[in-house]
Amino acid sequence: MLDIQERSDAVILSVRVQTRASTDEVAGEMAGALKVRLQAPPVENRANDALIEFLAQLLKTPKSAVRILSGDRSRTKRIEIRGVTQQQIQALLSKEA
Repeated sequence: MLDIQERSDAVILSVRVQTRASTDEVAGEMAGALKVRLQAPPVENRANDALIEFLAQLLKTPKSAVRILSGDRSRTKRIEIRGVTQQQIQALLSKEA
């Protein structure tokens, strides 16, 4: 089960990132975090930029609505996404199932 906090205009969740994957995809749930595989390498902030772009594209929100709150140098990150609901985040998992 994903650990998602819903605020008045934003959702905060944990994301576990696997870099240098063959394709960008949501790979399920891992220890309460959304597991995301990204093609980008973890150098020069490229993986973080790719994660923001990927989540914004999946949720059909502008990139400016997605923000890394903590863990920018870690595989596990806290992400804030404005303008989406908890149900939209949960739907990402059901699409991959």
